[in-house]
Order: sequence, then structure tokens, then C-alpha cells
Amino acid sequence: MLDISQRHEECHMKEQCLRYEICPMVLVQNIVSGKWKILILWYLSYNTLRFRDIKKHLPDITQKMLTQQLRKLEEDKLIYRKVYPVVPPKVEYGLTDIGKRIIPILEMMHGFGTEYLKGVLDKKGI
Repeated sequence: MLDISQRHEECHMKEQCLRYEICPMVLVQNIVSGKWKILILWYLSYNTLRFRDIKKHLPDITQKMLTQQLRKLEEDKLIYRKVYPVVPPKVEYGLTDIGKRIIPILEMMHGFGTEYLKGVLDKKGI
């Protein structure tokens, strides 16, 4: 998960985090990078969802890509995967306690997006 060579010599906050092998900003970028991870986390922020439900929210994602993104989020401990012992298999995804801690950041991003759109639309006279 972490590229140890990515230190924080260039980080303006390096004095606060030199004890780590990676800059915390690089870490967060690694965790949430990818076209779909932020949206997956966003949809899981209000409900536990099954694979097909996540897929409905993201109709342009391929099944393979969704599987990869879910596995990576699970590996990074942001989501959990619960498999029920039934036929056909039932699998649910939800946020872990660590995953829940990123939701305020996503809410701020949503708020910024809303403000940005309002500003852009107001300037265009829409």
C-alpha cells in the first residue's frame, strides 16, 4: 500500500510528521485515488449496500473495476465485506470505523462542489 520512497521533504508540514515513512497527504491520496473510490465511499456513507446496489449507483463502472475498487478499499480498512452463508451468496459492504472518519471530508467536498457550481452558474447567468 505505501511507497516508502515517498517521503515528505517537499511537504510544508514535514516537521509535524517526520516520524512517518510517508507524508500523510500522499497516504490519503493513495487511499482515495481512483475514479470510483470516493463515490463508493459516498454511497456507503448513508447505507450498507450489496454489490448490485453499488453498481446501480455507478452504472458506468465495469464489474471488474468495481470489484477491484472494493477490494482495495477493504484492504485499506475503509470498508468491510460481510458474506452471508446463503445460496445464492449474499454480500454486503459497509464503512468501517476508520471509513466513517472520512465522511466529514467527503461532506466538505460536496459542499465545496455545491458552492463552486453556484459560483460558476451565477457568473454564467444561469
